[in-house]
Amino acid sequence: MILTNPAYCNRPTRAEISIPNVLNNFAIVRSLIPPQVKVMAMVKANAYGHGIVRISQELIKAGVNYLGVAYLEEALFLRQHGIHTPILVCGAINSEQIPEFIMNDVSITSSSIDKSKAIHTAAKAMGKKALVHLKIDTGMERIGVHWYNAQKFIEETLQLPDIQVAGIFSHLAKAESDSHFTQEQITRFESIVNYMDRQSILPPYVHLANSAAIINNPESHFTMVRPGIMLYGYNPNGYNPAVKFNGKKLLPVMTLKTKVSYFKVVPADTGISYNHLYKTTTQTRVVTLPVGYGDGYSRLLSNQGEVIIRGKKYPVVGAVCMDQLMVNIGYDGTAYNGDDVLLFGQMDGYSIPLESLCEKIGTITYEVLTNISPRVPRIYIQ
Repeated sequence: MILTNPAYCNRPTRAEISIPNVLNNFAIVRSLIPPQVKVMAMVKANAYGHGIVRISQELIKAGVNYLGVAYLEEALFLRQHGIHTPILVCGAINSEQIPEFIMNDVSITSSSIDKSKAIHTAAKAMGKKALVHLKIDTGMERIGVHWYNAQKFIEETLQLPDIQVAGIFSHLAKAESDSHFTQEQITRFESIVNYMDRQSILPPYVHLANSAAIINNPESHFTMVRPGIMLYGYNPNGYNPAVKFNGKKLLPVMTLKTKVSYFKVVPADTGISYNHLYKTTTQTRVVTLPVGYGDGYSRLLSNQGEVIIRGKKYPVVGAVCMDQLMVNIGYDGTAYNGDDVLLFGQMDGYSIPLESLCEKIGTITYEVLTNISPRVPRIYIQ
């Protein structure tokens, strides 16, 4: 085992990260795409909360061709940790940062002709070529030139001598929920790809498919795909533990655990936690856990969450505090200080699917994973 945040090495609350599960999920991605199609692993937001450096290292060893991040700062962090694999910053750029992209060999997203010109100006001043991926908006309405205006954008960018156009891409808005609109986006993107191909100006990296499209839309794979949530063990089409892909199941990579820190017997009609959002109905036993919304365990799970202690499931009661929460183990429940507690994931043959917590509070796995705070040590399990 190797853990991050050594200052927290003895902290009872920890996120265990299964490297075999990451590799299992990457193998599923590879099995769903043709052998010549490359993979850009999305490792933005600290690799969806799993630890950007270690996850990137493991995926590179497994054969990932490119890394995708949201911000330049994430790319620079990877470069500072010795990662030389191609990296694309997929978000809109701040023009003042362009020289840092070029100095650190980080691919830039150009989402307008003005951005392309700014990239060209900076690259020319440095006497270097800038690697660029062109962003086409096919229906997300976030960044990028609309597909119906893309030809002029592409032609003008290609005339700028200090830019090397390495890729072209777009982003699917509803690949997990609307097959008709997804197909419309694919058709729009394909029209631009075909135009570039006819003009013999098609770059090597043509990418559109996110996790959902990797699974649902083989026609969207082009020359590279961008898996995100499926690398971390979650099916974008919805929770169904029976689903297999070429004989393999997606396996959640993160398990969140803590330990019992306090035990007490509480009388009937006693309020628990801030504002007494919960009151006991009978005498009961309550344990305190050293984890709260400051760690990323959402306050919305007050009176909603469940945990497993000694193989039994118990409810979170009262308001989740910033650093602690309380669990009602019942009149005759058994728990001792130091007992392991499962918050989500798997432990000793028992499980709390993260999807079940997300359903309770109306959110998605992406949000919970990326909200697990830096003070929770990541422990990597080989």
